[in-house]
Amino acid sequence: MKLGVSFFSLEENVNLDEAFEQAAKAGYTGVELVMGRTGELTPDTSVQKLREIRGRAERYGLQIISVGANTVWEHNLASDDEVQRKLASENIKRQIDTAKELGADIALVVPGWVGTPFAQGCVPYHHAYQNAQSELMKLASYAQSAEVSIAIENVWNRFLLSPVEMARFLDEINSPYVGAYFDIGNIIYIGYPEQWIRILGHRIKRLQFCDCRADQAGLGMFVDIFEGDVNFPEVMRAVRDIGYDGWAVVEIFPRYRSFPYQALINNKLSMDTVMTL
Repeated sequence: MKLGVSFFSLEENVNLDEAFEQAAKAGYTGVELVMGRTGELTPDTSVQKLREIRGRAERYGLQIISVGANTVWEHNLASDDEVQRKLASENIKRQIDTAKELGADIALVVPGWVGTPFAQGCVPYHHAYQNAQSELMKLASYAQSAEVSIAIENVWNRFLLSPVEMARFLDEINSPYVGAYFDIGNIIYIGYPEQWIRILGHRIKRLQFCDCRADQAGLGMFVDIFEGDVNFPEVMRAVRDIGYDGWAVVEIFPRYRSFPYQALINNKLSMDTVMTL
């Protein structure tokens, strides 16, 4: 596997050149960029500017591997409100367009929520399942035409709460361009990442690595790799069992206030050990 780092690990509106330089120095070869509300990379960034950003990353020896968005909690893809679903779908299309121009093959997508501490509103579970699946089925052809896959992440959304359910959800969409973006640390509060990896299997488009302490609450749960409760030997055994050989993307909660790039360095060293397990 090749190692990448998500810019969700850094503050919004980070200086891209500085971040590219520091990621490369830390030893990563891929980066996951994040569309913000302001800054260089937004939904309104021109095609010319996107291609320029791609070139700048390449000058540091980096491949842009995926695109996330800081706007994911603004509109619910699983909502009963048709306007909300449409706005969420338009945001995902923009992510896909952006990823294509940046040379990335993955758009990291939150598949909506039943409820979440990050956004208002509550949707009946069975409605959320039907609504999100219907929208993703529509988006699948758009993703295919751009040759950019939609990868849905397991997040704190009170939705798709078991690996069996997520596997079924994806199988019913039945598109090679819609899969899972599995976050190993995010799942600790409801399950075991090694079990999810084996059950999701070939449906996994990308793996995200972080660590989490199950006995903590809120965002304080997220810690550096090897500081939490993820059983990394078992995780890597599962990864090898399913034959996954794609990108391993590090995402660390941005809590290194004075020296934010130290998090990239520390966790790259830990990932070097993880890769030997």
